[in-house]
Amino acid sequence: MGEKSRLCRVWVGAETGILKGISPAKKQAFNFSETSSLSRDQEVRVLCWGDPAETEVLVGSVNGTVRTFSTEKGVFTETRQCGDADQGFFTGLAVADCGLVTCVETGRLRVWREESSSPVVDIDAGKNVCRMRQNAAQKNRVATGGKENGLKIWDLERPDTPVFTAKNLRDDWIDLKQPEWLRDAAFLPDSDKIVTCTGHHQVRVYDPSTPQRRPVLEVRYGEYPLTCLSLVAGAQSVVVGNTHGSLAVLDLRKGLVRGCLKGLQGGVRGLQCHPTLPLVASCGLDRFLRIHSLETRALEHKVYLKSRLNCLLLSSGALGEEVGGDVEEVKEEEDELWQSMEKVEEKSKRKAPEEEEEEEAVEEEEEEEAVEVEVTQVTNSKKKKKKGQK
Repeated sequence: MGEKSRLCRVWVGAETGILKGISPAKKQAFNFSETSSLSRDQEVRVLCWGDPAETEVLVGSVNGTVRTFSTEKGVFTETRQCGDADQGFFTGLAVADCGLVTCVETGRLRVWREESSSPVVDIDAGKNVCRMRQNAAQKNRVATGGKENGLKIWDLERPDTPVFTAKNLRDDWIDLKQPEWLRDAAFLPDSDKIVTCTGHHQVRVYDPSTPQRRPVLEVRYGEYPLTCLSLVAGAQSVVVGNTHGSLAVLDLRKGLVRGCLKGLQGGVRGLQCHPTLPLVASCGLDRFLRIHSLETRALEHKVYLKSRLNCLLLSSGALGEEVGGDVEEVKEEEDELWQSMEKVEEKSKRKAPEEEEEEEAVEEEEEEEAVEVEVTQVTNSKKKKKKGQK
């Protein structure tokens, strides 16, 4: 398995609990999990590199375990328990100087060390956390946020209070509170700024170095909830994806849409730009891994992986020669999994999380519009009464 894992340049985590490695140049995909012991509680939620040399991939699962996969040996070398499943699934995973950093949706932001089975740092980041992201330049700083849980930046060496807490926008024209729903974030290199995307199709830029705690820039894209983002090499643009399979490149200097990337069919769950090359990789509900060129916006690679995908991790090295946009079928390793699985008949069709979140967002907007209409009707009726009295 070591020879196969060394070929892989892209790693993705699936709902079935499988870690998949893809070699775009070789048109091959491999499974690196034991298919005989898979279960739904092993669903992969987050991925990150375990070392700067990119020889280890850390895999965070729904059951609260973090497994270490060796890209040199092609096997899992370690499993750690970092929380319980009842605390919610992982929303972030990172390696800092102080240890392994994890965050779950209930807001428990923790730091774990190898010699200890309990966290050395335990922070309450608030409820309904959707994402935790690390600052690559200052690894002990992370950002958190979620639904009705505004952006916060934490220093893990001084965890008592956040070093920055974003302030919500002012109330609208009828004095209603603006809804908050942070879905993803990224720190801009060589700067204190941070860019976020929301479930209300907003892209915002914050600057903690200034007294202003509200966004210094806000851009709206599309009509559907944004799910993830990634900074383009050079940090002058950002790529965002939403629940309807749209990818767009936004200019952070002028706040304009520079272009759209086509070809996606389902909601985007994982998105990452290459750190040095003009490439962006994406995956999601349609079971495809796609790699687009940011220069021509053409589809360079497209791989069908047979499972719904939650997250991806892109190697910083070269991906290999361009092979065009033809569909690349997964090899026999994954066919063995589907042959060994039992058939399960679903009694009721369950909606995907993205569909439920989208419906919630639409309902909130409809409620706001209904309130606005009601206020307008009351104002008009008052005017008519005044005219009648005159």
